[in-house]
Amino acid sequence: MNKNLNIQEIDRIIEMAWEDRTPFEAIQFQFGISEAEVIELMRSELKESSFKLWRKRVNSGVSRKHLKKRSEEIDRFKCSRQRVISNNKISKR
Repeated sequence: MNKNLNIQEIDRIIEMAWEDRTPFEAIQFQFGISEAEVIELMRSELKESSFKLWRKRVNSGVSRKHLKKRSEEIDRFKCSRQRVISNNKISKR
């Protein structure tokens, strides 16, 4: 991966990748990295056992990491109670 991401951005990407309801498309919209790049990042940042657990979960029926798998009733990337996130700018918590 040749993106210049800081530690906070990497942490947020990992957090979003772990969330079942956050699709890869939301990560790409916010950080400009593809699903393959997210997988590469997770592989390099997580312990091997954690990475395998994450991949197993993403590929199972539990996760909704792809928009195709999501219910059509869900039409947003974030919870309605979450503060505004626009591109790479995360509001103060």
